[in-house]
Amino acid sequence: MKELIDRYPQQIREALEIAANYSFKTECRDFENVVICGLGGSGIGASFFKDATIKDIQIPVEVVKGYTLPNFVDSNSLVICSSYSGNTEETVACLEEAVNRNARVVGISSNGKVKELCLEHDLDFIEIPGGMPPRACFGYSTIQLFRVATYFNLIEDNYRQEFEGSAALIENFNAELDQSALALAEELADKIPVLYAADTIESIAIRWRQQINENGKQLCWHHVVPEMNHNELVGWRQKNEKLAVVFLRNEDDLKQVAKRMDLNAEVYKQYTPHIIEIWSKGKNFIETSSYLIQFGDYLSYHLSQLRGFDTTEVKVIDALKANLKNA
Repeated sequence: MKELIDRYPQQIREALEIAANYSFKTECRDFENVVICGLGGSGIGASFFKDATIKDIQIPVEVVKGYTLPNFVDSNSLVICSSYSGNTEETVACLEEAVNRNARVVGISSNGKVKELCLEHDLDFIEIPGGMPPRACFGYSTIQLFRVATYFNLIEDNYRQEFEGSAALIENFNAELDQSALALAEELADKIPVLYAADTIESIAIRWRQQINENGKQLCWHHVVPEMNHNELVGWRQKNEKLAVVFLRNEDDLKQVAKRMDLNAEVYKQYTPHIIEIWSKGKNFIETSSYLIQFGDYLSYHLSQLRGFDTTEVKVIDALKANLKNA
């Protein structure tokens, strides 16, 4: 896992080449909505795409992390089904449903049932490299979403330059990120991390939580500002030094959101001494987000090592899938 995290900049560049070299079978056309289906390490790319394009894309984007499509999906919908293995049963079910509803479907996977169904129905299918944990392939799957969106003229074709910039940024800071993440892991190893971020980057907070869960084998939770100021903030009533608050912050966070975070920190200090801020680096959304993603990935790796767990082991998930298959 450590080697996979180290080579994330290279993965970005390889993913950009895969995207650039793919030739679409279907003609470009207009859609009324976009639905992106995926879970876990594949689904987080959909959440990131939605955050990254919310100010640019002109039609609704829905992310599905379950078995069924929204009722509005029809022949005027673009449905993107992303499953790293190609066998995620929820995503496969959505793909089959999308075909039955005559939606325009694009598949993204390394193999499996997604590839099989796309070939069977002559659908566009972008193949990415296999043989790795899905959560370590964020770049491979996510960048293809931007490729699909630019082909269908949903967003401007400037994502390549921004991802290339993010690869260079991470290379420049990789050693520093690794060491900073180790220092944070030493502080969090025996704590329950509580992650807070602006609503505009909730996908980054989700990514941190998922990686801490799956790599670090550690519980944590996340929420976003300002929404949590209308509910969760009231839940802070008891001192608990096992809780450690981690703010994920950007210099360009909305002024009122930044002010809320500062005020929130004063509340948390009454109940835990562990208040940490992680500030991004970069000059656009993709760069700052990539920086934070790499920080979180290194953090999750170091947490697993400090806590004595195998970073790649996910036996409980494998057992769940086996029990579902046999049910």
